[in-house]
Amino acid sequence: MSGQAAAARLSLLAACVWLTAAPAHAARPNVLFLSVDDMNDWVGALGYAPARTPNIDRLAARGALFANAHAPSPKCNPSRTAILSGLRPSTSGIYGNGEWWKPNLPKVVMLPRYFKDNGYYAAGGGKVFHHTPGFNPPDSWDEYFDLQDDLKSAGFLVPYRRPNHLTSFDWGPLDRADMEMGDGATVRWAEEFLARKHERPFFLAVGLFQPHLPFYAPRAQYDAVGPDEAPVPPDKPGDLDDVPPAGRRMAAFRTNDLELILEHGDLDDVVRAYTACIRHADALIGRLLDALDAGAYAQNTIVVFWSDHGYHFGEKHHFAKNTLWERSSRVPLAIVAPGVTRPQTVSTRPVSLLNLYPTLLDLCGLPPRAALEGVSLRPLLEDPKREWARPAVMTFGRGNHAVRSERYRYIRYADGGEELYDHARDPGEWTNLAADPAYAAVIERHARRLPAGNAPAALPKSAFEFDPQSYSWRRKPKAGKP
Repeated sequence: MSGQAAAARLSLLAACVWLTAAPAHAARPNVLFLSVDDMNDWVGALGYAPARTPNIDRLAARGALFANAHAPSPKCNPSRTAILSGLRPSTSGIYGNGEWWKPNLPKVVMLPRYFKDNGYYAAGGGKVFHHTPGFNPPDSWDEYFDLQDDLKSAGFLVPYRRPNHLTSFDWGPLDRADMEMGDGATVRWAEEFLARKHERPFFLAVGLFQPHLPFYAPRAQYDAVGPDEAPVPPDKPGDLDDVPPAGRRMAAFRTNDLELILEHGDLDDVVRAYTACIRHADALIGRLLDALDAGAYAQNTIVVFWSDHGYHFGEKHHFAKNTLWERSSRVPLAIVAPGVTRPQTVSTRPVSLLNLYPTLLDLCGLPPRAALEGVSLRPLLEDPKREWARPAVMTFGRGNHAVRSERYRYIRYADGGEELYDHARDPGEWTNLAADPAYAAVIERHARRLPAGNAPAALPKSAFEFDPQSYSWRRKPKAGKP
């Protein structure tokens, strides 16, 4: 054997030994879990031009875009808890923002913790869990960069703010650049993270607070929108006439905000500021994509982009979220999985963000978890047009659910009230078909997909004493007991 051949053989042998000795996770992909807050489906990739989202659009073009994706709940905490736990709100009992998930679900392993427990370096920054104190246990992460917000630093821009109103009821331009905003600090941290050398595969969650209220946008983004460029959505007169009482009660929540905005003729400016905030978030996403592309991990990183729920601007005479209609639940969702997805694929199959947990376990080769109530989206990532019989289900409050199939949205409230909308003919959800006997079979088919049970509401924060130093909770003693 020649010296050259022997050297080649030894080299091959050494490579085989290295591969045999390498840890099982060595070939696992990284994950960039990228979220925004309160962003509805106003992105260019979904056909909405005024927002001008070139970076979200280029991310979507790299892989699979889901054009019929929906949040598990139309509110921050229940939606994020469902996404990160893999459990429906009707199973967890987390229905609102006033419940800590950790003391109510002490045995549930959240998504970042599961990656951490399976050999990944789990890092997070910004708003991933609900962001107020007590929602983000440090044992979920190897590293975390806290949310930097703009709530207190801007002052109040709306001259008719009401006393004692929520501090977030505000909007307008700030004299700052994109990277000088609160989310800019989160993105700068994530850029530095992506530039590091990592010995283990990483799960990197980056949560942008934009475009959540207050709609503070960099002045350049606000000025770029123009006063007439972002149209106000239509609020059809009499649209609530065929809606059952429970639906009208949901619509009435925060109606005083909408009425105040309308009284001062500012709805167009609110929509303009929100649109500018979307553009701002898009610019930051572009920075993250550039950082990923410039580093060593671009070819082996799964990217998931999602929003926790949508947002009303007068549709059905409602402001903000907290409804079971399309505007509150439909969100942008894009997944880029190297070796699985193909560029520029779009699926119109109805999917829930509840499916993200099992999807990522599937794509990363991690052990599946039987407790998860979603399913892997891998079949749709491989073939976006394949048959998909599983609708998206949304919950808001105990016993109130919506079922979204490819064509229809069916809503049933806890008191039995119903709504049915045919999105092929009525994308604005203006005509409730639930009372039409011709749709009885459609209703029955969708009703079979409602959750089998409705867990009691989780204990509120007021039931616990929270120690931020040890990040632990203790049940408060009942009244009259020591």
